[in-house]
Amino acid sequence: MDFLNEYRKKSITAEEAAKIVKSGDWIDYSQCCSFPTDLDKALAARKDELTDVKVRNAISALPIAVVEEDPDQTAFTYNLWHCSGLDRTYLDKGMAYHEPMLFRHCGSYYEQGIAPVDVAMLTVSPMDRHGNFSFGLTNCCQQEMLDAARKIIVIPNKHMPVISGLANDHIHISDVDYIVESDTPLPTMPNRNPGDIDIKIAEHIFPYLRDGMTLQLGIGGMPNALGSLIAQSDLKDLGMHTELMSDGYLELYKAGKITNKKKTLHRGKGVFSICMGSEELYDFLHQNESILSAPMSYVNNPTVMAELDNFISINSCISMDLYGQICSESSGTRQISGTGGQLDFVTGAYSAAHSSPCRPCMSTKKVSATPIYCRILREATLLQLRARKLRTWLRNTA
Repeated sequence: MDFLNEYRKKSITAEEAAKIVKSGDWIDYSQCCSFPTDLDKALAARKDELTDVKVRNAISALPIAVVEEDPDQTAFTYNLWHCSGLDRTYLDKGMAYHEPMLFRHCGSYYEQGIAPVDVAMLTVSPMDRHGNFSFGLTNCCQQEMLDAARKIIVIPNKHMPVISGLANDHIHISDVDYIVESDTPLPTMPNRNPGDIDIKIAEHIFPYLRDGMTLQLGIGGMPNALGSLIAQSDLKDLGMHTELMSDGYLELYKAGKITNKKKTLHRGKGVFSICMGSEELYDFLHQNESILSAPMSYVNNPTVMAELDNFISINSCISMDLYGQICSESSGTRQISGTGGQLDFVTGAYSAAHSSPCRPCMSTKKVSATPIYCRILREATLLQLRARKLRTWLRNTA
């Protein structure tokens, strides 16, 4: 196959790509940094021509044109696997809808036809000399989503890093229907600066860490505070096995704290499934042979995590009760994030030798009611049940 000739034949404009969409279609924007910015704008421009177009995405970092240009949802309905701060504003206004899922099962929803896809649109790296486009920052459930798609449109972008993976890390030009070139900067989501409470909680967790541990850190102020403590400490030879790689890990790599030398699985390699952060992080990952992407069905599989020795999973929660029940995705009925992979990592870290899950939580808040209850509020979404054994750090921060 003449890859360059095939590339030229399949290349179209964003406006031409948007015309492929028909009323009633399901459109998948992939997730996170694979968001198809130019195609989203071109599709929104057709709002007066279309009806009942369902768009699916997760963790939006940029304003979504099909939402902003069609607030009454006459043409588009926006659906979310997992929510960012921006997505919460859409949900609060009734302009988007949350689809609950466990991250390790997300790919199976496509495989079983629960999540149909008529047109897939995703940003990829530029084509290499073998005709491959790297998925770059988003491995996740890309392959399952593309296998379910009727039409596949890729957006080669020079800003998308090339990242090797354990599996499902690229698509070949022969499997692509259309190509729309773009040099639009990728979405970024720099880490939030930790507050005083975040730092205090991180200080309580730090003594439980030891040399050679493999870390899974969530995203937010507290994990960032813990990352800073580790970077300034004497800890060494840490490993990375995480669903989401953020700038917190970049700080640890730059400080020489993560080497992955002591990992009992994929020794010498840090493993992630999705990545969101700064441009510096994206540049760091480009052709970095010490880091691998992997499907979410693998990274978040508790059986896989059980093969890791000295593994600690650290993710904050919103509220908990004295029965040990934990809510991490909603505040009452208000959706904050999503089920995501927290339950996956609680199960996996509990199964691994010399390992533990950690769910930090503020014991009091000055601006609202305490997040610790005798029993979780009826309206809240339970993520972890009381039968699930885990280590939880509770500290009075009033």
